[in-house]
Amino acid sequence: MKKLLQLVLLLPLLALSQKEKNPCETLASINALIQENHYSPKPIDDSLSVYAFKTFLSRLDEENRLFIAPEINELKKHEYQIDDYINGHDCAFLHDFYAAYSKSIARYSAIIASLKNEDFPLSSDEKVVFSRKAFPYANDEAELKRLYKKRILFNVLREVAELSTNKDSLTANFEALAISNKKKVFDRYECKTESYQMSETEFNAAFYSVFCSYFDPHTEYFSENDKSEFFSTVSSDNLTFGLYVSLSEKDELTVDDIIPGSSAYFTNKISVGDQLLKIKYKKTEYETACASMKKIDEIITSKEYKTAIFTFRKKSGEIYSVRLVKKILKDYQNNVYSFRLKTDNATFGYIKIPSFYSTFENGKSSITVDVANEIYKLEDEQINGLIIDVENNGGGSMEEAVRLSGLFINDGPLAIMNNNKNNKEVIPDSILGTLYNGPMVIMINGFSASASEFFTNAMQDYNRAIVIGNKSLGKATMQRIFPINENNDEFLKLTLEKFYRLTGKSNQYDGITPDVEIPLLFDKQMPRENSYDTALKNDEIHGLKYNHIENLIYADAIAASKKRITENTDAIEIEDLNTKINPLYDADLPPVVLQFSAVFDNVNQINSLWKEIKKETEKVYPITVELNAADIKIQKKDDFMQTNTTERIKNIRQNFHILEATNILYDVNNLKP
Repeated sequence: MKKLLQLVLLLPLLALSQKEKNPCETLASINALIQENHYSPKPIDDSLSVYAFKTFLSRLDEENRLFIAPEINELKKHEYQIDDYINGHDCAFLHDFYAAYSKSIARYSAIIASLKNEDFPLSSDEKVVFSRKAFPYANDEAELKRLYKKRILFNVLREVAELSTNKDSLTANFEALAISNKKKVFDRYECKTESYQMSETEFNAAFYSVFCSYFDPHTEYFSENDKSEFFSTVSSDNLTFGLYVSLSEKDELTVDDIIPGSSAYFTNKISVGDQLLKIKYKKTEYETACASMKKIDEIITSKEYKTAIFTFRKKSGEIYSVRLVKKILKDYQNNVYSFRLKTDNATFGYIKIPSFYSTFENGKSSITVDVANEIYKLEDEQINGLIIDVENNGGGSMEEAVRLSGLFINDGPLAIMNNNKNNKEVIPDSILGTLYNGPMVIMINGFSASASEFFTNAMQDYNRAIVIGNKSLGKATMQRIFPINENNDEFLKLTLEKFYRLTGKSNQYDGITPDVEIPLLFDKQMPRENSYDTALKNDEIHGLKYNHIENLIYADAIAASKKRITENTDAIEIEDLNTKINPLYDADLPPVVLQFSAVFDNVNQINSLWKEIKKETEKVYPITVELNAADIKIQKKDDFMQTNTTERIKNIRQNFHILEATNILYDVNNLKP
């Protein structure tokens, strides 16, 4: 009877799916664009089938804990046929996947409900095993239920273990604490059902994304909402409710900042630290603890959601709701800003570039104009050198990367672009003369990508700046967004070209190697381009003649910096911590017995490491940070900007790379050729 009920519940979903547009129409349009324009198109053959089959299942069920082995075996009849289906314009196979997925979600919900109502033991002689790779699929529903029972018990024991470092006290009160935390854990597992749910349109869109990723990681399918979200990350002006939220250590969404002049600001109710509980859009309510983060992010960032009711909880426990309306406001978090950094005998400029934004949709400013303005302000302060920080800058407008490069070199080529027809184009400096001629340091890390790498390449090739930090992401490709259909409600972000350095080399796949490498916590764990199976590989072409200038002072400063790093106690501490961090991500952890004492020991062993990490990340370095005179006047009556400035100064003083950048500029100013 139970299985029959699940089937009846599933039938309306399948009936509705028959009315959906044939997904093969969308796939045919996507493939036509790819085959004509992609930098390195691939045929639709068995290789595509195998990749799409495995990758799609992995994205639907990342831990192999929704499907069971018989269902996967049944779906395997499609593993080598997907290319034939697509070429034959027959995408009925997606209905099979959707039916199996819907069944797995219904089963998940039933298993959690069953475990919640059973007599649930608070200890066991069994062990829970952790692995970096996905586990084999469970053989049947009974085995899947046992696995969930073990994982839930571990989470209950872990919740209790994290309440205190006093093991004896927790042990003495264990039963009461475990019972209360058991409810919390089960509520969290029940919530997941909602985040797993997908309409067939969303399900098909997930497959389109997998299909696109076969050609390279940056060719992507976009819905209208996806496109809006993408542009919001590379624009200096955004349609916004006026609040920034982030996940806290307790996995709760809390308010980080409120933008003056926004709807959130004028409520006079929302405060930094308030917990976001739910969002109601029209008649649908999304609880943040249950809804997918993609949906919450979509509501907050997409231009499609212009009005919504937000419910918050204050630290006092008060729960309140406010209606917010989006307005176009300047995105302070995404904009260029600067400070002056003072040492005993010198003043250096520091410019942070969070992204390469431009006038994409409603934007009114661009990174190049904003950087130029910051340079003017800093030069009024008679700086002795300039630091440009593109750490964590994932790119954006390549046109802006070209223009920005032109501010710092007098004349000459910047890069070579190559397309799928092997047509090479030299990208010239588009700005005559230079805006700034003094010594420079550029900071990069593993999240510096694309436009950031283009700019850094040019500065390194011309020996215009000393590059410090960590190897960059390794994305040397350019994308463009195409509409897929006449309705302009589906889009394709498509990789068209690859850029090469003036030397003929490319940082694609390999990343940029800085002149001075500086230790960084979690550097090895950053997901660089070479971690993607379908990333375009590195190659080399004939380079160009250009005015590369040897700089003996730079060479000496680089040598001095490398020596300083090897002897620096802070750098040594970071390296030592990384030797403890890396095994947590690179190797399987030992199994843990499902008893409180064993789980407590496991949790506290890891927590002690996190305390070391937290202490390291909160370390304050001897950097004197000041606003320039112009910004002091601007911010005098702006409480929000003053708060923002305080946080930015704190971040600068906790960045070891910035300290070394000032040391390098000091050497450049004092070394003799």
